[in-house]
Order: sequence, then C-alpha cells, then structure tokens
Amino acid sequence: MYKKQLRFQKFVCLFCIIAAGISFVYALGIITDIYDSLYPTMMNPNDPTETMVPGSIIYYDMQNFNKLYVNASIGLILLGCLLFLTNTNSRRKYYIGNYVATALYALASLALVVWSHVQISAFKVQYLTTVDFEALQSFSQMWNTTYTTSTFWLDVHYVVAVISVLAVAALVVNCVWKIQLMRGENELLAARKEAVG
Repeated sequence: MYKKQLRFQKFVCLFCIIAAGISFVYALGIITDIYDSLYPTMMNPNDPTETMVPGSIIYYDMQNFNKLYVNASIGLILLGCLLFLTNTNSRRKYYIGNYVATALYALASLALVVWSHVQISAFKVQYLTTVDFEALQSFSQMWNTTYTTSTFWLDVHYVVAVISVLAVAALVVNCVWKIQLMRGENELLAARKEAVG
C-alpha cells in the first residue's frame, strides 16, 4: 500500500507544478485576441479614450489584472516547487513542513481560481457589451487588421480552473491517504510493542 501511495504522491506533486505552469502560460496568452483586434484601433496609446472603436479600452482595463495573474501564477509555481523542497513528493512520513506546503499550495491555487474566474467573467461581459463590433468590423476591413467577436481565450479559463481544482483535489486526497497510512503504521507499532512487552 505504501508503494502505491508513494508513487501517487510523486505524480500529484508533479501534477501540481504542471497545473501551475498551465495557469502561467494561459495568463501570458489570455488577451492575445483582444490585443490583435483592439489595440490597432487606439489612435493615441497615451490616451485610451482616443479610439476608432468604442469599448476598445477593455484592452487597457485588463492590463493590471493580466500582470497580477502572471505574477500570481509564478507564485503558484514556486509553491509547487516548495512541495519538492519539503520532499512532499517522496517522504514516507509527513512532518509539519509537508502539511504546510500542501496547505499553502491548495489554498493559493483555489484562491487564484476563484479570483481569476470573477475577474475574467466580468471582462467577458464588458467585452461583449461595450465593444462596438460593427465599428470594429469596418476598421478591420479598412486597415486589414484582425476582426473577431470570439471570447475563446476568455472561456479557456474554465479548462485551466478545472485542471487547477483537480490538482488540489489530488493533493488533498494524497494527504488524507498519507495520514491514514501513518496512523495505521503507528497502530501496528503500538500493538507490536504491547505484544513484546
């Protein structure tokens, strides 16, 4: 049983790093479509209100969120590395450092999922309700720029969120499994001592 659990915990810790990495890569590309289609409509980068397409200011509105999302994803990757630094991936018995690393990653990952979902959902609504798509289509035809009404990259956050939640769930399952095995082992050792004594 211990061998299965040890293999599982290695997989889980690696999965957590991968999930954090996916979040980071997604954060880097989330506003690709918005940049390609709306940034060229800005007549004066120093004054986002000077635009050929009403509503294109969303590109600027998303900048602070995007920077925070990238930085938070980097932080999550570092917390994933903490799982390896505390040997959570290979330790037969867990100590306080392992529980702390597990809790920090799980809480940070879930917080990032909730925060990003709220932000991205609000930006999706803003994009769909404030951008003048007729003006964007006219601008695109005139200047041969990208035209899209797609919210694909905003919607991808659901996939990223599911992967992150699965990583956290696996981490929690691993921790509970580890606790049960350690408790069982301690009970066996206690029973052996009583039998010898």
